[in-house]
Amino acid sequence: MLPDCLSAEGERRCRRLLAEATARVRARPAAAAVLVPLCAVRGVPALLYTLRSSRLAGRHKGDVSFPGGKCDPADQDVVHTALRETQEELGLAVPEDHVWGILQPVYDQAKNTVVPVLASVGQLDPQSLKPNPEEAQNQGYTHFCQGGHFRYTLPVFLNGPHRVWGLTAVITEFALQLLVPGAYQPRMDFPWRSKG
Repeated sequence: MLPDCLSAEGERRCRRLLAEATARVRARPAAAAVLVPLCAVRGVPALLYTLRSSRLAGRHKGDVSFPGGKCDPADQDVVHTALRETQEELGLAVPEDHVWGILQPVYDQAKNTVVPVLASVGQLDPQSLKPNPEEAQNQGYTHFCQGGHFRYTLPVFLNGPHRVWGLTAVITEFALQLLVPGAYQPRMDFPWRSKG
């Protein structure tokens, strides 16, 4: 990512572009919310991911993901869900005024709405994070077929032994389109994309 995406001007541009969707989506019911933490690591812009524990139940154990989870009835809205889950999973308290806005919601395979919330967490020392042990630039695309016919295409990002795929890769692609317009050209096509 280019360094200007973390500048005050970059933040204002993103907040302006996300304002309408944020106002429209924020109070809507959703199944889950994730935080898309924009940070700087040694001065380089980055997105912060988590690596889910391989001891978790379910099919996403050991996956790279954004911090987040199911909306709780006590949560005021999806922004509060994303901030609460980030605190629970990483021990990282993100003030609400650091939220830049809501990216385009997506659907999981069960058609549940997942709302990505973009926030700046500033300069980050990865050693300072306190992940909960119970939670816890190479790009390509995967083409999916069904019944011998092309069905949809999703992004995949590879870095060392870790693979960012599925909804996390889709949300990463949305974030890159917003943060570095013109420098990132997506090529995905999938059927369960939310219409806003």
